[in-house]
Amino acid sequence: MRTDEIRQVTERLAVLVAKYYVFPSTGAEIAERLRAATADGRYDELSDPESLADRVTADLQVGNEDKHLRLKFHQDEVVDETDPVAEEAAWVARAELAAGGMARVERLPGNVGLLEIRPLLFDPAHAGAQVSAAMSLLSATDALLIDLRRCLGGSPDMVAFLCSHLFDGEPVHLNDLVSPSDDTRRQFWTTPYLPGPRFGGSKPIWVLTSSTSFSAAEELAYDLQQLGRATVVGERTRGGAHPRDGFKVHPHLEATVPVKRAENPVSHTNWEGVGVRPDVEVPAADAFDEACRRALEHVAELPTGLERRSVTDEARAELGSLVIAG
Repeated sequence: MRTDEIRQVTERLAVLVAKYYVFPSTGAEIAERLRAATADGRYDELSDPESLADRVTADLQVGNEDKHLRLKFHQDEVVDETDPVAEEAAWVARAELAAGGMARVERLPGNVGLLEIRPLLFDPAHAGAQVSAAMSLLSATDALLIDLRRCLGGSPDMVAFLCSHLFDGEPVHLNDLVSPSDDTRRQFWTTPYLPGPRFGGSKPIWVLTSSTSFSAAEELAYDLQQLGRATVVGERTRGGAHPRDGFKVHPHLEATVPVKRAENPVSHTNWEGVGVRPDVEVPAADAFDEACRRALEHVAELPTGLERRSVTDEARAELGSLVIAG
């Protein structure tokens, strides 16, 4: 990259951070620090966009550790946020190629459901049908594992849509997003209407996390945990609670600027910087076995009517094999 090109990128980024960052005074400080580093020639010798993105991102996060605040390199050309048609088409294509984020939907032995979500919780407009189909398949299971260990974020609207399947019909307040720039607050609730069956609000749920679970994946785990609806098993998550907007600042560079902050209605705070603390802390590689064991123990203790005997026997047999393997 040429020096003048680098300086155009960093100045555009400084303007965006100063204008939109979720904490205005901090945004102004970050912008001035970025301008000073640029004037001192800190980025002049960087010859490619990826190297520039790495160094600038490290500088942006000094003192705030906000993992949503980045200069992000893209191998393919960045879609311009001012072109909504192209942006929508890109998201639709991405969701389709990822099966709407429904990476694995399975009835495990013992009638335990498994939903693995990766790489993202896509917006309901792009993946609502896939989520409805997955939850329809899992609605009759006796316990549910939601695997977020490789989920990197996504849409708060999808968090609310998915959570709607995990409660009964009465609306439940999940989360708020606060926008300091215009002093507005948007509330997120479960919806009383769904196009398919619910898993419901009484059967147990275990949510699997890792140190790479991030953003909307963290919100899903945190919302369910704070409401007492799920047990979180695994590792503490990355700690990103500030939803961001993206801005094209170069053909291969996107400025991602946090513009809101989450506020949970139960805790009145969020997981920014600290991550979601698991209820059962185990290495991410062991989270599935631990959660599955707990789910099978639950199923094995359910009342055994004639129609359920095979399921209960299956759960007990699978639980026995886990104990032997352990």
